[in-house]
Amino acid sequence: MLLHKGETLFRQGETGDLFHIKSGMLKIMRIHENGNPFLVNIIVAGETIPHHSLLSPMAYHGTAVALVTCEIERISPERWYDELNRDAAKSKDIALLLQSKLRMMQQRIDQLTQVTPADKLAKLQQWFQTYIAPQTITDILTQDEIAQLIGLRRETVNRLLREQARHA
Repeated sequence: MLLHKGETLFRQGETGDLFHIKSGMLKIMRIHENGNPFLVNIIVAGETIPHHSLLSPMAYHGTAVALVTCEIERISPERWYDELNRDAAKSKDIALLLQSKLRMMQQRIDQLTQVTPADKLAKLQQWFQTYIAPQTITDILTQDEIAQLIGLRRETVNRLLREQARHA
């Protein structure tokens, strides 16, 4: 299936299929009780989601929205879990997938633990470039979303981006 920028793949609280991202990039937004959305994860090509349902079913933890056009394979949960029960090698595949995601999250933690806000932004920009070049992070995410990913205020991100533009 093709999912275009801004289209929703699934919504927080729903249950349903798993998905393999063949190409593209998604954001996972969590809607708080007060209605405010918060960006909690970025999903890239090669991942199968939702991660928390790879071994057993659970409702979607957030809402998945395409950041760019995505090619996505829908996976029936019944088929997925049946294959998992029949094929022990699939468990290793899932473990490798989760290991890859854990390493990606470790990179995100490294971005968050940078000392200066400018370094946090630079690390996030470098990470995004591996997936979206020649586009830039600001072509894909809002300043508020960038701020959420690196633990800064939107105003700080705005100032840093303006400084980068002046020095470019």
